Amino acid sequence: MSFLNLCEKRRSVREYADKKVTKADLLNILEAGRLAPSAVNYQPWKFYVVEKDEAISALHKAYPREWFLKVRQCIVICADTAAAWTRKSDSKNHAEIDASIAIDHMTLEAADSGIGTCWICNFDPQLCREALALTENQIPVAILSLGYPKDETVWSTPKKRKSLDEVVEWI
Repeated sequence: MSFLNLCEKRRSVREYADKKVTKADLLNILEAGRLAPSAVNYQPWKFYVVEKDEAISALHKAYPREWFLKVRQCIVICADTAAAWTRKSDSKNHAEIDASIAIDHMTLEAADSGIGTCWICNFDPQLCREALALTENQIPVAILSLGYPKDETVWSTPKKRKSLDEVVEWI
């Protein structure tokens, strides 16, 4: 599959079959995140694979949406501000940007393997921090739910995207 076709295929999936992602597929998704580029190659991220019932329940408190209560696996991607590159001119810390690039790599690898994901940002970060016992420097950037889609037609649902003319300015 071409890269553009893969980008077209990726969807936010919120209904999963009642089976966990295989260890091999999960390791490939994590490897895709590990291989992502980062500012000055500092790689200021940590990926928490959440599968245990009590940990999943704790995350459900941070994001108590009905569909998420059925999720059996997810990855919480955290940015470590102490381990990231900071731009000198304005002190911009790139930890969250770097973690976001890693998340994107993971979502694309998952889609390529027929695994659905949903990039969740609308969660309570403090409850997430408590659930994972994060350090002060670790920022939970996103929860990435994952699983095999309950309905395979999700891959062919048309995407709503702005046209290139709406998002590109030629200067």
